[in-house]
Amino acid sequence: MDMAEKTLLIELFQPFAQYRNPFTFYYAQTYPLPPKSTIIGMFQNALDDWYGHKRGIETWWNLKVSVHGGFESVFWNYQQLIKATKTGISLVRFKGRPTLWNQDRPLYGYPITSQRSPVIQQELFNGWLYIFLRHEDEDFLEKIKSALENPKKILSLGRSEDVVFVRNVEFVERQKRDRDRFQEIGIIYPTYIKMPLDLLRKKEYPTYSVPIKVVFKNNGQPVRHRAEITKSTFRDANFDPVIYVGAWKYLKLTDKVKIEVYQGPIGEFKIINDEDKNASGWL
Repeated sequence: MDMAEKTLLIELFQPFAQYRNPFTFYYAQTYPLPPKSTIIGMFQNALDDWYGHKRGIETWWNLKVSVHGGFESVFWNYQQLIKATKTGISLVRFKGRPTLWNQDRPLYGYPITSQRSPVIQQELFNGWLYIFLRHEDEDFLEKIKSALENPKKILSLGRSEDVVFVRNVEFVERQKRDRDRFQEIGIIYPTYIKMPLDLLRKKEYPTYSVPIKVVFKNNGQPVRHRAEITKSTFRDANFDPVIYVGAWKYLKLTDKVKIEVYQGPIGEFKIINDEDKNASGWL
């Protein structure tokens, strides 16, 4: 296998998840699968490289990610979220002791506290995720593999409370087939795919705008440490439109596209990878 084709497969179990869709306001919708930026954030946490400067910011975001899997069910949760202000949360001395302060009131620990906003959150239950990674730097993938096999901390994907259990991490090879172009593709495990809508024979798939790269900046310069985060820090996020193909679906197209097939722990995974058609399951 060529070094550029080195592919790492990560199998995760996640009991609960909420991958917040920032384009929903009256309720907190979740993406059906974790976006690329969320997945990269978990790997950065595992390697103690929160803002990507140890390896290089572009090294991180040049990782190609293809995510597959799904959750047993969706449910709704009622929560009270802290109402944010422009001045943010600060630490002050109140009644003789240090106190977190927000909206001219204590944040916790007193009968009258700062305001909360009631929010209905869509959440996911019992998920199995299969994440494929590709990068030209084989050593980089080895470091990710080692960090997941022997984690130094409890890993989460999405919210900090949404822990993940790493079931398996292994390098996989693309299966050799007599032909690699298809017009109808059987998708067993839900996945994201980037492709022009006019390539779809039937426009029946949900579309999402998912974050693929997020960099925190101060005055246009990437943040290097958590201590540099302030109320004026800018969250520079790039989004890509994708279609979400659910379980046991036939993706019917107007033209043939090139696909890659990998053998996973529970069957075959098909990933579209056709630059000529501007279609790809790699984000």
